[in-house]
Amino acid sequence: MSRENIPFQTIDWTLIPKTEHQGETGNAYWQTLQFKGLRIRIVEYSKGYLADHWCQKGHIVHCLEGEFSSENRDGSVFHLKQGMTYVVSDDLSAHRSISETGVKLMIIDGDFLQPVPE
Repeated sequence: MSRENIPFQTIDWTLIPKTEHQGETGNAYWQTLQFKGLRIRIVEYSKGYLADHWCQKGHIVHCLEGEFSSENRDGSVFHLKQGMTYVVSDDLSAHRSISETGVKLMIIDGDFLQPVPE
């Protein structure tokens, strides 16, 4: 596991540039802070957003504004609205995000979400 100590700091998200990522439909806008072994993002999905891939990476996803669904490849769907969070470790599900109305999320992922060896 590759990690670093992160000193105390504040983050002014208005100063973090946005990058655009096209979905199967709609767009995602990411503001990203990358540390060794840790990524923190504010992500906004446009109305009508559908991710263009099935993701197997682990995440902590917290809904800041709006609502969205996380669809798993097995057909299960989880609806999250403002104030709700989901957590999953790497390689434990294939999931993708869907938002009919648009949503703003905080997404945290990194080495700490790697599966624990049995």
